[in-house]
Amino acid sequence: MGERKKSRGLVGWFIVLIVLAVIGVAIWLTVRKKTNHSDSVPSVPDSPGAINSKYSDALKVALQFFDVQKSGKLVDNQIKWRGDSGLTDGKEAGVDLSKGMYDAGDHMKFGFPMAYTATVLSWSILEYGDQMKAVDMLESAKDSLKWITDYLMNAHASDDVLYVQVGDPDADHKCWDRPEDMTEKRPVAQVNSSAPGSDVAAETAAALASASLVFRSSDSTYSSSLLKHAQQLFNFADKNRGLYSMSIPQVQTYYNSTGYGDELLWAAGWLYHATGDKSYVEYVTGENGESFARWGNPTWFSWDDKLPGVHVLLSRVNFFPLKGTPDSANLHNYRKTAKAIMCNVLPKSPSVTSSKTDSGLLWISEWNALQHPVASAFLALVFSDYMLSSRTPKISCDGRSFSPLDLRKFAMSQADYVLGDNPLKMSYLVGYGDKFPQYVHHRGASIPADESPSCSKGWKWLDSTEPNPNVAVGAVVGGPFRNETFVDSRNNTMQVEPSTYNSAVMVALLSGLVATSSVVQSFT
Repeated sequence: MGERKKSRGLVGWFIVLIVLAVIGVAIWLTVRKKTNHSDSVPSVPDSPGAINSKYSDALKVALQFFDVQKSGKLVDNQIKWRGDSGLTDGKEAGVDLSKGMYDAGDHMKFGFPMAYTATVLSWSILEYGDQMKAVDMLESAKDSLKWITDYLMNAHASDDVLYVQVGDPDADHKCWDRPEDMTEKRPVAQVNSSAPGSDVAAETAAALASASLVFRSSDSTYSSSLLKHAQQLFNFADKNRGLYSMSIPQVQTYYNSTGYGDELLWAAGWLYHATGDKSYVEYVTGENGESFARWGNPTWFSWDDKLPGVHVLLSRVNFFPLKGTPDSANLHNYRKTAKAIMCNVLPKSPSVTSSKTDSGLLWISEWNALQHPVASAFLALVFSDYMLSSRTPKISCDGRSFSPLDLRKFAMSQADYVLGDNPLKMSYLVGYGDKFPQYVHHRGASIPADESPSCSKGWKWLDSTEPNPNVAVGAVVGGPFRNETFVDSRNNTMQVEPSTYNSAVMVALLSGLVATSSVVQSFT
């Protein structure tokens, strides 16, 4: 009797232990599932998924500004109020500089921001060309890119000579006329071994190297020419170091360069992607990286400061290492700094910048305020896609984790602000939405197409109280003040003048938001 009770007691305890074990396993599986879910990376389609019509429509608008800005003999012109212009640019120096694009609302061609425009366009095509193709915009983007790179190759007249400016900015700004009617002299300026310009030469090298990747499969001969010029220009920039704005003091008022180290690293990074030559990785991780990279110090991507672009571009080498790529601590430093750049913009990051408006727009500069938030959003989007495609679940910002989706949401917030999700319900992309600036500071847009005023006879259209008769479709204007006010006045150049480089980063951002797909692990 006693033995049977003892036996039943042991069996009971055994059952209890089994039940507890089952419960424990269930709890462990639940926790594990939740943990894995939080660290998981959603699968990314190889080809573009569902098209976002808002961003697709905006992209189609944004790309048109490059047609608005074209100089030269126009081909298949889609802008009815534009015509041929600048046909003799460069003639006095024996070079054909008729192509290229006017940088903003005037008729100057500045090589430094124009080359940056080309580099950003190339980068957007290389990362998001499949999205562009899905909405039938890829060929338009490539056409605009080639219009610039044709000019840049012509501007590289010999190994150590690069023409970097067409027009006299002081004389140009005394005129208000259509580009088709220009009669004023159009002098050219160059950098060379005696008057160096490492910044503009290296930026042009970056533009041509990145473009060589864009055209490699469709036009190998053109691609080879681009790469040859890029390599020559990089060598010229590296061996003859100096600021172009010191060699050409007149440009300091317009596009003053604050350094050339960022452009040298930028060009070397693009040349590595274009050639696979590991000496370029050694260049950016060795003495030049130590001197110029400013690892751990986030800055703002712009036509003047390429370092944020350098860090994100070279983080690609770390995310997707190619066989034979040298590994070094400094190569990892580029990715670490790219992460710091992300932590600087993520709204809930402990280290997020305080430089933003109440509605969440990054706000770094009073002049051309939209350049930095749009450019930063593009970098965030690229980095998020590197994370997704490499199955990297998160980054940590001072102990707080953020996913690729967090970065994408930030990028969308900046794009949406530009497209009208702001206190004024104003689209700062001209031609998109129901409400956009009507008094864009742009000579060609402000003068009726059937008028042909001389240099000094067109000022009445600058001062006119009537909206522009022509829409500078696709223009991204300067944008709001920090208090989110905006004065739509043609004389308000700080807020209503557009630029090609603003449009370049906007096109890049919108291209990545059109759809979701994995990025290629190699550009070649």
